Amino acid sequence: MGAEGDIPDEARAILRSLASYWADVADPKAMQVVRLKGAMTNKVYQIKWSTDPGEQSRKVLVRIYGEGVEVFFDREDEIRAFECMSRHGQGPRLLGRFANGRVEEFIHARTLSAADLRDLEISALIAAKLREFHGLEVPGPMEIILWDRLRNWLGAAKSVCPPEEAKMLRLEVMDEEVSCLEEELRRGNHQCIGFCHNDLQYGNIMMDEETRSITIIDYEYAGHNPVAFDIANHFCEMAADYHTDTPHILDFTKYPGDEPSDFEVEELLQDIRKYTLTSHLLWGLWGIISAHVNKIDFDYMEYARQRFQQYWLTKPVIVGSSDAHHGRADNSESVFAL
Repeated sequence: MGAEGDIPDEARAILRSLASYWADVADPKAMQVVRLKGAMTNKVYQIKWSTDPGEQSRKVLVRIYGEGVEVFFDREDEIRAFECMSRHGQGPRLLGRFANGRVEEFIHARTLSAADLRDLEISALIAAKLREFHGLEVPGPMEIILWDRLRNWLGAAKSVCPPEEAKMLRLEVMDEEVSCLEEELRRGNHQCIGFCHNDLQYGNIMMDEETRSITIIDYEYAGHNPVAFDIANHFCEMAADYHTDTPHILDFTKYPGDEPSDFEVEELLQDIRKYTLTSHLLWGLWGIISAHVNKIDFDYMEYARQRFQQYWLTKPVIVGSSDAHHGRADNSESVFAL
């Protein structure tokens, strides 16, 4: 039966109901189901119906929520963010909900590839869209979610890890690491806080090839954070290619950057450097938890190991370069080319 058998009956009823409103669809039950690759939290499917000759086929997206993901975010908060983005014209419309998933509008645009993130023209388009995204007025308090999320995920990781695994991953020192990073990154009051996507990997960015307009999708991890964290997390995602035979393998030589000449830009890049450390911790913890709760074919634990390895490798240099920027002694050079 293939991918077609993965769609729950409740979702099928919604799909048939939607298709019955389209006059150019002859048979609402005759749907084609294709599972889309690259999703690591949910299972995502393209649903397509044939239409009258000369007409474009009808498509929607079905998202089936991953198991155990409630530890990462509140699904109702995510739905509210999804609907808010839709009202702002920022993403797809919500077409229906069922017990363990939803049906979304299909956006007729191309999902970006790993290589696209290093295309200067596309990167500039993403930057402009991200600036717009960060300025959106979203209901709810403008409170930073990063630190509570880190501590919650750390607690969850400790609860699912056997003792020997926790020791190997050095989880016993992570509480102190998080506290030190928070102290370092809360220093000063110059940071811009905005509504952040917090998971801006290439699979969550789409581009209309004709208009070159960018759409940011999938808001499970969205919430208010320092803008520098969102950019840092996006830069870290340039190390990933989730569509290879080894999608968990990261190449941090692809982390971007040129030497800035403007002081304000340099100050922002200093913050971004430091927030890469929080990104490594956050998604390392995500990988640990996912390895124990998620059945998607992805080597979550090896992914986590690489994120933690990069954290320990770059922390002395990044914090050192930060000290130098603030007038404290340090002669080391950043391993990042920023």
